Amino acid sequence: MGKAGRLACVTAPMLLLAACFACQIFVFLGQMNRDVSLLNDLYFLKADTKEFNRDPLANIPDVPGTDADNRLIQALKDAAQANDMKDFYQIGLWNYCEGTRDDSGNEIVTYCSPRKASFWFDPIEVWDMKGVNESDVFNQEMKDGIAAYRKVVKFAFAAWIISIVLTVAECVVCMFAILSRWGSLATTIISGVKNLFLIAAAGSTTAVYAALAGVFHTVLDPLNIKSQLGARMFSVVWLAVAFGVASGLFWMVSSCCCSGKSSSGKRVSAEKAPYTYERVASPYMGAAPGSHTTGTVPSGNHAPVGHNAYEPYRQV
Repeated sequence: MGKAGRLACVTAPMLLLAACFACQIFVFLGQMNRDVSLLNDLYFLKADTKEFNRDPLANIPDVPGTDADNRLIQALKDAAQANDMKDFYQIGLWNYCEGTRDDSGNEIVTYCSPRKASFWFDPIEVWDMKGVNESDVFNQEMKDGIAAYRKVVKFAFAAWIISIVLTVAECVVCMFAILSRWGSLATTIISGVKNLFLIAAAGSTTAVYAALAGVFHTVLDPLNIKSQLGARMFSVVWLAVAFGVASGLFWMVSSCCCSGKSSSGKRVSAEKAPYTYERVASPYMGAAPGSHTTGTVPSGNHAPVGHNAYEPYRQV
């Protein structure tokens, strides 16, 4: 198999790697531009506060429980009355976006926050609950959920950054995989490490936002604040994992097969076939037929040379 066969062998993992890279880019671009509807649909978690805003403030029912519940209601009432709360909030990897919904149900993103490393969604800050802090308005379940979310999201962000850096490195090194299996081996190693961080990023992100959605549902549903996970974003996340793992497996196969060396070099030409001999001249047997020698042959008591005598040959 020559270079063309080698190229065909590594085409599949290259295409899978490109698909993985594209999915990672979409994860990073989610909620980055309020004017691009495709990116606005990519979010990890969405909080819908439309029903809370629409209900008459005086008729919002009190939520049974601790005083923290009552303080939370009052803080939300104040924020809604000051028009500081929007109809929905969408959380991405770097930031969040907010917007309004018209009577027809059409959503319009009006603002996206600046990008920030290890971003986490702080309801008190985003909903502009002035004069309160977390311990005053959240019950213990909400405080524990926010604390866990804040810690895990930092690890998830770091894992996403490392995974995409390793993906870029894999894209560079895989060019050498076209030439030899050593290139495939190096690419396989990088791909394996990348996939570990990619799986860690996807798993931790899925777990933390699923847990946060559960906490929001328990604590905020009585206030008609709904939360939901972003199905499209998590589809892209796990497609990136699937493409990355598949490309790693193909790189592993290509490091064992498809050497890229041409088999024509191993063929023996007809004129150099084995076990073919030709006569060579010998100082003992005289010159080859048709040749002329000069000088005299010394005399001596030598036996005459017979026609059946041994004649050396050389192998070609």
